[in-house]
Amino acid sequence: MGCLYSVPQEELTLGRTSSSGRETSFVEKMKKTGRNIVVFYGSQTGTGEEFANRLSKDAHRYGMRGMSADPEEYDLSDLSRLSEIDNSLAVFCMATYGEGDPTDNAQDFYDWLQETDTDLTGLKFAVFGLGNKTYEHFNAMGKYVDKRLEQLGAQRIFELGMGDDDGNLEEDFITWREQFWPAVCEHFGVEATGEESSIRQYELVVHTDINMNKVYTGEMGRLKSYESQKPPFDAKNPFLAPVTLNRKLNQGGERHLMHLELDISGSKIRYESGDHVAVYPANDTSLVNQIGEILGADLDTIMSLNNLDEESNKKHPFPCPTTYRTALTYYLDITNPPRTNVLYELAQYATDPNEQEHLRKMASSAAEGKTLYLNWVVEARRNILAILQDVSSLRPPIDHLCELLPRLQARYYSIASSSKVHPHSIHICGVVVEYETKTGRVNKGVATTWLKNKVPNENGHKLTVPMYVRKSQFRLPFKPSTPVIMIGPGTGIAPFVGFVQERAWLKQQGKDVGETVLYYGCRHENEDYLYREELAQFHKEGALTQLNVAFSRDQAQKVYVQHLLKENKEGVWKLIHEGSAHIYVCGDARNMARDVHNAFYEIVAEFGSMTQPQAVDYVKKLMTKGRYSLDVWS
Repeated sequence: MGCLYSVPQEELTLGRTSSSGRETSFVEKMKKTGRNIVVFYGSQTGTGEEFANRLSKDAHRYGMRGMSADPEEYDLSDLSRLSEIDNSLAVFCMATYGEGDPTDNAQDFYDWLQETDTDLTGLKFAVFGLGNKTYEHFNAMGKYVDKRLEQLGAQRIFELGMGDDDGNLEEDFITWREQFWPAVCEHFGVEATGEESSIRQYELVVHTDINMNKVYTGEMGRLKSYESQKPPFDAKNPFLAPVTLNRKLNQGGERHLMHLELDISGSKIRYESGDHVAVYPANDTSLVNQIGEILGADLDTIMSLNNLDEESNKKHPFPCPTTYRTALTYYLDITNPPRTNVLYELAQYATDPNEQEHLRKMASSAAEGKTLYLNWVVEARRNILAILQDVSSLRPPIDHLCELLPRLQARYYSIASSSKVHPHSIHICGVVVEYETKTGRVNKGVATTWLKNKVPNENGHKLTVPMYVRKSQFRLPFKPSTPVIMIGPGTGIAPFVGFVQERAWLKQQGKDVGETVLYYGCRHENEDYLYREELAQFHKEGALTQLNVAFSRDQAQKVYVQHLLKENKEGVWKLIHEGSAHIYVCGDARNMARDVHNAFYEIVAEFGSMTQPQAVDYVKKLMTKGRYSLDVWS
């Protein structure tokens, strides 16, 4: 349900050192520390950063030295000076966010690339893009960086890699990487040193007599930031919002759909309908305890993991000092199937040679290994606990496991309220994720399971949720008189609850409000029709001009939102063509968004007397003009 738009970041501090007094010239830093490969990452959920770290660690196998770098922390116009370093190379691991946008941390780099005319002759580069084929603008950012660097005179030394997160991103990456390094060797005339080493990046320090006030207990940035909250609130400084309401939305069925209200009074947080709220969840305590038990570790040990590379901007993999319990609960992702590099590094601790071989094979780039990894880890959805349970001789030191696991990420939800009506409250609509895997285990969604349990109790004791707001491009039209067509089946209804609230409020203010049309869908009318009473009330009051609902499983043949669109095709065309309506689509990217696209192509072709390519072009133009907006997830 996380949803996907980009937001301009505050301008970076000008000058050669950043506000924190850090060196902003990556070339100077590389010269000082004897590196010749820099791997920049554009990362929203940490995977791009993870891949960049893996590539920079690879370099020493070829007698080279690499460093990974966040483009937000450096001045990228220095790319023109990289050739001052012998055998130098810049690699870019670039994720695409939302509708072809750069990730937040690559926004400045993207703006610079668009405006600059710097001559990059002499720069050698390669790009690996991270994308998802269910989105229209597949890998737009990777493709753009690859093309633009070449236009500016840089030399591509290996072809653009394109990872697809809808398929197997990990496999795409290792396949690209295993061909990338030989190309680097050939280009620079170097050879692999044959060291398949697993060098620790961090060293463990155990604190025996430390002042507890110095120990992190789950904060994302500043120590004690959850005890003394100070605005502005953002990803590094989330606000602890009390949950004032948590109710189940559906009347039946095996799923649990929920509506939560978060109190943001006194936080100075502002939001608009269509924005996203990000929440930082916590892992299930029983999973954490089981990991501790299986590894025979005292989870309340206070420790720090300190970067062995003193020059690195990243001093710790997560806030330290802290306890293993806190790290495994708030900072580390213990529920997603681990990537192959984690299996490779852990394999050394398996005392049974067959099990060690099994882990190494899955991490290898051989076809057989890839298939094994796909079957045994990805498709079986084995998380780290399941792997430890099923590989009985694998008992790694808990500190090395903590070093290897990726960071637990914030989860994004489309806000289901209007700030005009609820200025001090943010509403969330979600569905609890829970499924059985091939191995018979029950996996539960981290954030939705955690949210489900955030129930305010009678004695007024309020549970809190660490959160911040992320601006999106998903906005009601500037003029209230502009008609809107909203398509949001399932929890895709969320932003439209906010939109309709806002249109009703505008109407009450005496504004001339255009037609407000909703297409909603669910499985069964009497089971999972979300916000049924509210929508009926809005319809009765005229704030919702049309309420079209598809119940997919209440009859023999399935009926979805796109079928209803086609049934009303003439009216839909009239609203678009004569009424200049704005179209909004929210929900599942994999099937629904594409089917809705195709329905619009059909309607436009038929009533606009156009060919299919012309209709596609017409809809594309609506998108570029901001009249067709998506808020989708897969």
